[in-house]
Amino acid sequence: MKTINPGKQIKRMHNAPLHLRRKWIAAHLDENLLLKYDKRAIPVVKGDTVRVMRGNFHGHEDKVAKVNTKKNTLEIEGITMSKADGNKIAKPVHHSNVMITKLNLTDKWRREKLERDLSEETRKEIEKEAQKQLSEAKEEQKIAEEQKKLEEQTEKEKESTGQEEIKEKPAKEEEKQEQPEEQKTSAKKQTETKPATQKKTTAKKTSAKKTPKKEEK
Repeated sequence: MKTINPGKQIKRMHNAPLHLRRKWIAAHLDENLLLKYDKRAIPVVKGDTVRVMRGNFHGHEDKVAKVNTKKNTLEIEGITMSKADGNKIAKPVHHSNVMITKLNLTDKWRREKLERDLSEETRKEIEKEAQKQLSEAKEEQKIAEEQKKLEEQTEKEKESTGQEEIKEKPAKEEEKQEQPEEQKTSAKKQTETKPATQKKTTAKKTSAKKTPKKEEK
């Protein structure tokens, strides 16, 4: 049923199932793609390169990071906004404010839909582009896996160093506890030796003072 009433249209849009919303999140193709695929608009997919046509980020071109089917918005790499606490998050962009400049052809179902009613030359070009994109995706996955391994190794090294420090701390505390006992014994010995030396010095002083008095007599 088609309706002209805008209230019913809005209600249907908000209450529509996800498989219909997914088709509605579409964007116009660039001129080169329009002539190549003979289509005006195509649903946007994660991985498509996109150019923003309106708003503060007008002219920004980058890949789509996420497609939100509930809010009919896109998350594009490089478009962020800052929160009140200073953290940055992705800024949603409506699909109508965007133009597709490069398609993600890694999905075979999408390729089959695009290749319908096209010449053999264009089909071969699509397959070549798809192979390139698949090889690039595999390389990116390898790089990401290597980075994860490095991060895991660094975390393990940090944990091992932290455990060693925890083990070393009690040994140092025991050494510190033993040192004061040795210092106390050495201090006692010094106190025992000091009075004897003081008595000797006093005795010498008294003898030196008494001798000149005897000579005067």
